[in-house]
Amino acid sequence: MNKQELISQIQQKKSFLCIGLDVDITKIPKHLLTCEDPIFEFNKQIIDATHHLAIAYKPNTAFYEAYGIKGWQALEKTINYINKNYPELFTIADAKRGDIGNTSTMYAKAFFEDLNFDSVTVAPYMGSDSVEPFLAFKNKITILLALTSNKGGLDFQGLKTENNELYKEVLKTALTWQNAENLMFVVGATKAEYFSEIRKIVPNHFLLVPGVGAQGGNLQDVCKYGLTKNCGLLINSSRGIIYAGNDKNFAETAKKEAFKLQQEMEQILNENN
Repeated sequence: MNKQELISQIQQKKSFLCIGLDVDITKIPKHLLTCEDPIFEFNKQIIDATHHLAIAYKPNTAFYEAYGIKGWQALEKTINYINKNYPELFTIADAKRGDIGNTSTMYAKAFFEDLNFDSVTVAPYMGSDSVEPFLAFKNKITILLALTSNKGGLDFQGLKTENNELYKEVLKTALTWQNAENLMFVVGATKAEYFSEIRKIVPNHFLLVPGVGAQGGNLQDVCKYGLTKNCGLLINSSRGIIYAGNDKNFAETAKKEAFKLQQEMEQILNENN
C-alpha cells in the first residue's frame, strides 16, 4: 500500500484509527483458551468487528514472540487473514528493529516479504545504514521512532544538542536519507505540545501516534497541532479497544469503543475540510 491509498482509506472511512493488537493471553476472554489458537481467534474476532472503523492494525511483535513458535504462527495467521479478507487495511509490524545494514536487510525481508506487512517500526539509534535497508523496499513504509510516549522517552530524545533537542535532529537527519519519502514517524500522544514543533520539520509526513486512551493521550490536542490537509495522522489505540470487554461479547464491546473514536475522528475531519 502506498500513501495515496492510505489517504483514500482515511477519506472513505472518515477515520484515522489504528488498532493495536497487543495480545496478552492472560487478558483475553477465558472461553477462547479452549480454541486451537486463542491469540489468532481473539485477533480474528476483533478485526471482523472493527475493520470498517479502522484503517490500520498494528500487532506489537513482542506479544507474539513471547509465546515462541506458536506466537509467531499466530502473528503469521493474523497478517495473512487481514491481507486476504481486508486488503485495503494498512498493516504495521510494531517490531522496533534496527541493526547494521545486512542485519536490517534481513529484518526487512522478514516483515516485508515473508509476512507481507505494509510497514515496520524501526529504531534510529544506529543511523542511516541501519534504516536505509528498510527504505529500499518499494511500496513499503518505514516508521521511525522519533518522540515516544513512555516515561523515559526524554532521557535521550529530549537531550539538548548544540542547536536542537535530539529528537529534532533525528527528524531532520532522517529526511536526508535515501527514499525518505517512504518514512513515517512515531510521536507519542502524551507529548501533544510537541506536535507544532515537529510539524515545522516534517510538515507532510504521516505520524503514527500511540498513547491515546489507556496511556492518557488526548485526541483533540494531537489533532490541533498534528493534523495536515491529508490528515497525516494514524492514531493508535490498543488496550482501550481490544480489552474493553472480557466476555463472549468482547468483540462487540471493542467495536463500540472503536466506533466512539471513529466518530470523534469523523467530526475532526469534517471540521478541518
